[in-house]
Amino acid sequence: MNEKKPDRRTAKTRKALCNALAELLMEKELHKITVREITDRADVNRVTFYKHFLDVYDLYDKTESEILVELGLLMLKLEELPPQEFFDKLTEYISDNRSIFKMVFSTNASGLMYGKLSKMTEGLFRQIESEKQATDIHNKDLEYTGIYRAQGCLAVISRWVLSDFKEDREFIIKTISRLDENLLKVTSENSFFT
Repeated sequence: MNEKKPDRRTAKTRKALCNALAELLMEKELHKITVREITDRADVNRVTFYKHFLDVYDLYDKTESEILVELGLLMLKLEELPPQEFFDKLTEYISDNRSIFKMVFSTNASGLMYGKLSKMTEGLFRQIESEKQATDIHNKDLEYTGIYRAQGCLAVISRWVLSDFKEDREFIIKTISRLDENLLKVTSENSFFT
């Protein structure tokens, strides 16, 4: 059976629509954005928009789902790397998807995507440390360390994204890596998870 390959034009159109929504979210709240504004910004016909999405919220939801899945899979793939390399790959992905991450961290977005990203990151950090420390994933120390670790990383990344990537990516990698390594060092030295 022949599987249909994704059409490059379709992928390009969907990306243009996602980027247009992300740009508009830097200017106004989600509920104030219209399909017309998105299609004008993306230079796409309204009929084409409706071939892919029901409305603005459907575009937002599908973009959210795609980014969370991609980011989650990337983080799982990178889990064995030392912090410097982990954050190098993570910030590279974020930098390559700038407009989408501006949308994620935008104060005009509903906050739902950021909340889901936060929970996912906490869960992944918790799972990774649970496996490394051979500790029950429900350990309270592990839970709160995962929250602290995820929120710290996301706070630095959020500042970087919302400042329009003003700081050099190497500076961000170094900063997050140093903070993360110090946290992991403190927790392992003090047998925090036992």
